[in-house]
Amino acid sequence: MSSTDKLGKRVRMYREKLGLTAEELSTNSGLGLDLINDIESGTTYPPIGSIIKLSRALGQRVGTFMDDQFIKDPLVIRFNEREEETSSHRAADGHYHYYPLGKGKTDRHMEPLYIKIEADEEEELSSHEGEEFVLVISGEIKLIYGKETHILRTGDTLYYNSLVPHHLGSVNGPAEILAVIYAPV
Repeated sequence: MSSTDKLGKRVRMYREKLGLTAEELSTNSGLGLDLINDIESGTTYPPIGSIIKLSRALGQRVGTFMDDQFIKDPLVIRFNEREEETSSHRAADGHYHYYPLGKGKTDRHMEPLYIKIEADEEEELSSHEGEEFVLVISGEIKLIYGKETHILRTGDTLYYNSLVPHHLGSVNGPAEILAVIYAPV
């Protein structure tokens, strides 16, 4: 079973446990009904901002939708053992490639992710409760934060309130970042 299928089944299971319809989950999360249906059917893996909105609407921590097992502390993930969680959250060709770095630590409050970002001209803003910290590992990143735009290069960092509408994208081709996302439950 793919990570997209697992995520969809978990969202549906928690929605049904709460006695919510897909329409009510859409309203409560602020996500479109088509996106909710695509997630639950396993055809779309949403961006982390949408997973945060779903987790809040369903009263679960973010990792509930990404974890398969418990691993005792300390959690060590070797470079050559990183596994991509999903190839895309927008299209089959994929612009964001997520590699969760905290998967298995069931009591975590942050979501550390290694992310490869391909070139993409779409600059869709997202917003969710919490904070984000980003370290640019390679390439150039463009952050749109509210009405501001920032270009960051290898070694630069960002730390911001993710409630402000924002978008992270690569400037001229592939880029790699380490992102740590905190979303209160």
